[in-house]
Amino acid sequence: MSSTTSFVQPDHRLTLIPGPIEFSNPVLAAMSTPSQAHTSPEFIATFQSVLKNLRKLFKSTNPKTQAYVLSGSGTLGWDIAASNLLTAGDDVLVLSTGFFSDSFADCLRIYGAEVDVVTAKVGDVVPLDQVKAKLSEKSYKAITITHVDTSTSVVSDVEAISKLVKQVSPETLIIVDGVCSIGVEDLEFDQWGIDFVLTASQKAIGVPAGLSILYASERALDIALNKKETTYFASLKRWTPVMQSYESGKGAYFATPAIQTITALRASLDEILSEPLDARFAKHEQVSTEFKNAVNKLGLQILPVSRDVAAHGLSAVYFPEGIDGNELLKKLAQKGFTVAGGIHKQLVGKYFRVGHMGYSVYAGHIPAFTKALEESLKELK
Repeated sequence: MSSTTSFVQPDHRLTLIPGPIEFSNPVLAAMSTPSQAHTSPEFIATFQSVLKNLRKLFKSTNPKTQAYVLSGSGTLGWDIAASNLLTAGDDVLVLSTGFFSDSFADCLRIYGAEVDVVTAKVGDVVPLDQVKAKLSEKSYKAITITHVDTSTSVVSDVEAISKLVKQVSPETLIIVDGVCSIGVEDLEFDQWGIDFVLTASQKAIGVPAGLSILYASERALDIALNKKETTYFASLKRWTPVMQSYESGKGAYFATPAIQTITALRASLDEILSEPLDARFAKHEQVSTEFKNAVNKLGLQILPVSRDVAAHGLSAVYFPEGIDGNELLKKLAQKGFTVAGGIHKQLVGKYFRVGHMGYSVYAGHIPAFTKALEESLKELK
């Protein structure tokens, strides 16, 4: 059998949606790791490396915080947050910047939370004065912030919101949906005083779909480990000792981990951390700016109301007038690129979304796509 280190993926249509993204050769090679026992020395070493490196990715040095890697999608993180940190009847403030923020609110209601939603204007963030006003009205158990809502490509200022929460309502848990932000937007878990972050493998972290990745503060763990369980598989009471055991270099069992995908996560984290995180974020910002500038030169308009609230890992772009959006997407596919349509309920069929994060940023995929976009627009006029 040939060595996986020499694996080179075949030419294929590039997937430039906001996740799953394109994956590097070492990551895909790691997915072909032969079967291992979940308590084997090889896998214990792999999982230990992953959990330690996640601390670096989340910029946390507090030994009383904890990373988790579970089999599931990013959506599982909503259920984990709701079932482990909240009790039926708790008041929760949701800051909505799009479809996924609203879906998080729906999930919280399933678990009996009393949810108040503050909705931003389409393409914008919730103003801080509105957040302050809501926090002053009642005592919220938690606030949820969707760092980047993939439906609108709007990025919220987690640092500023967290600082405000600490000033106005310090007892409120700060929960961040980082599914489309971790690995591309800066997030400083300890310094900003965040309590819980949920993300997933298939976006900027650069690993095939299948892993729900979480990070919890000491305060969040104190709640989760001392409340009555309302879930089984998603219980942090059951997963915490497992994660602590693997991170300390010993195997443990509650449910079988996704061995090959976690092995791929190790490969991706090694790639991500091979340069300073701030350099990685700056690279994504550079490529994002170059793409948005090119879009503007083509006469197209991005969905966010300004660059200040536009994410760096994807761009949501309105279809130009006089051009059938579906035909444009077909043209781009014929030229070797898959991009995503818009899913915001008020703008379905009016815009498309391009992912520019992870491997594609370093592999030169975005300039090639920009050229294909320019050609496609000319051919459709």
